[in-house]
Amino acid sequence: MTFKELNLIEPLLRAIEEEGYSVPTPIQAEAIPILLKGTDLLGCAQTGTGKTAAFALPILQFLTENKSFDKKKKIKSLIVTPTRELAIQIEESFNAYGRYTSLNCTVIFGGVGQQPQVDTLRRGVDILVATPGRLLDLIGQGFISLKDVEFFVLDEADRMLDMGFIHDVKKLLLLLPKQRQSLFFSATMPPEIVKLANTILTNPQKVEVTPVSSTADTIKQAIFFVDRGNKNALLLDVLENKDIETVLVFTRTKHGADKIVKVLEKYGVKAEAIHGNKAQNARQRALSNFKEKTTRVLVATDIAARGIDIDELAYVINYDIPNIAETYVHRIGRTGRAGANGTAYSFCDAEEKAYLKDIEKLISKKIPVIDSHPFPLIDHHPEPKPVQNHNRPKSNFKKKVR
Repeated sequence: MTFKELNLIEPLLRAIEEEGYSVPTPIQAEAIPILLKGTDLLGCAQTGTGKTAAFALPILQFLTENKSFDKKKKIKSLIVTPTRELAIQIEESFNAYGRYTSLNCTVIFGGVGQQPQVDTLRRGVDILVATPGRLLDLIGQGFISLKDVEFFVLDEADRMLDMGFIHDVKKLLLLLPKQRQSLFFSATMPPEIVKLANTILTNPQKVEVTPVSSTADTIKQAIFFVDRGNKNALLLDVLENKDIETVLVFTRTKHGADKIVKVLEKYGVKAEAIHGNKAQNARQRALSNFKEKTTRVLVATDIAARGIDIDELAYVINYDIPNIAETYVHRIGRTGRAGANGTAYSFCDAEEKAYLKDIEKLISKKIPVIDSHPFPLIDHHPEPKPVQNHNRPKSNFKKKVR
């Protein structure tokens, strides 16, 4: 199947072709015809499957074909998503696919001054992409009205739940028109998410293109067992591989991300961190540098796990094994996107073995282990015990680099 067979209008097809796409992904092939009929949709798809285009293209088509020419633009479509990075990328996608339409899209999020966003809203907006906090704030100040919204999209719903935005979402639902088309996307479908979907959708059709919490077959996964104190040294050792042009490294804490960057910089590896304590302009600059490959290593916390969309990202490293198994799926989904190949390495210490077991149970596969590295796990016990074997393999890097 091609995009032409999905009955999309010519301005969209031209933009899609310029973006380099000709064949829709499974979720696009299934969701677009449903949405063009005006039906509510419940979409379950792992990250990286192309779901942004799955909802952006039908919205752009409907608004283009039914556009009113009022002097004052009104918000006809609202997309709510949990993180700034993801919101920005969704707006970029709408603007890319809609470049040959007369529609305009803008994004609002917290962490930056509101005045430029308010100025844009005053000029009129057709499509609004927003994070929940800033959206409710500007609604409360009277700068945004949702009474004309015809399309409502809740993206990354399970992440929204994890981040504590559920009450904000419920507040928004009270402000939306009852007559609307609603789209609900989530990578996983735990009971709480199903319950939320039932309050948003009316007689929806469900699209589930992959098993819940599966990992893409295009991603090569591997585990390195290593003592916690040797993780920095192992990371430096892995980065000796010149085939790794760029790599996204995930750590559990903001402080940990900053420490890793300091170590890498000390050894001449260009690295930057991206997490919630960074100013928005610093986060965007770090992301741009990484995309342009002037920064080799981007170290991120889980807040960015689903908010970073980088074409042809070949490597992801889990410096820390996540304590929530689903998070592993979201992290490694940053690579191997849209059918491309990718590699995901994970560094597992003794205390993280239980997390690894949960991950392998969730994804229904055993992750291969790489034993041939200079820093094998000596302490195999979750609790610290005296190490009797002092014959560790030698390396060019100091042990327990911190």
